[in-house]
Amino acid sequence: MRSIDEQTILITGATSGLGRELARALAKQGATLLLHWRDAKLGLETVQEIKEATGNAQMQFFRANLSSLREVDQLARQVISGVSRLDVLVNNAGVGFGKDASHRELSEDGHELRFAVNYLAPYLFTERLVPLLKASAPARIVNVASVGQAPLRFENLMFTHGYDGVTAYRQSKLAMIAWTFDLAHRLAGTGVTVNALHPASLMPTKMVLEAGWQTISSVEEGLKATLRLVIDPSLEEVTGEYFDGLQPAKANDQAYDKKVQQRLAALSQELVAFRQTDSATRLPRNPASDLV
Repeated sequence: MRSIDEQTILITGATSGLGRELARALAKQGATLLLHWRDAKLGLETVQEIKEATGNAQMQFFRANLSSLREVDQLARQVISGVSRLDVLVNNAGVGFGKDASHRELSEDGHELRFAVNYLAPYLFTERLVPLLKASAPARIVNVASVGQAPLRFENLMFTHGYDGVTAYRQSKLAMIAWTFDLAHRLAGTGVTVNALHPASLMPTKMVLEAGWQTISSVEEGLKATLRLVIDPSLEEVTGEYFDGLQPAKANDQAYDKKVQQRLAALSQELVAFRQTDSATRLPRNPASDLV
């Protein structure tokens, strides 16, 4: 791969926790960064803070609410129209169990919130960006998943009954890992690698603290594991793997099931198949996506 100071790296969920620390670490090494968050004010403040701390001015902020497939689609279009290359995509943004794990929440499209944000959003966003990543090869896709995985129950994937936020979260992460393996297979030979990882257990991030869980690992541990998948030259040809921290690991058995991957792919394509803005129509300019 190119040296870090020649790479353009996109990180979703970049204003707090692991995403923020990853952005800061990469900025110190001179990378050009594309940072995403759903709140423009906080996003722009984060960009300014990292600029001042690192002296790296090569940053661009993109705002999007990942619970809206329309906004995810627009985000992808803005990235494609705004940059000429993309060396690494880190799908880090996500939602946890929620303040009340017994309360079912829905996305703007009416899908169960954890499945929508933790899986459908990165699925749609990444699939839209695949041509750009292939044109920029060698390139990497890093999916931040979790060791907490639960088998997909396709008959009740949206938890219309028997809702449990913890299980919903774990199913969304299993979906992300199964899709990682499927996408890696589809991109074999293109120069684009796709891997997933559990960065560390119960870091003191917003989602963990919100749920009231006791922390176990530090953000620094998660940063080390994630940064390795982003920049380690020895992993340049490693693809279709799941890592627990720094070590290759085995995900839930269902993630490797080809029939499950195919069923998930068909369902995902159906769920994101909404009417899109004509590709020839110019999207409204997002002022928060300018270089700041």
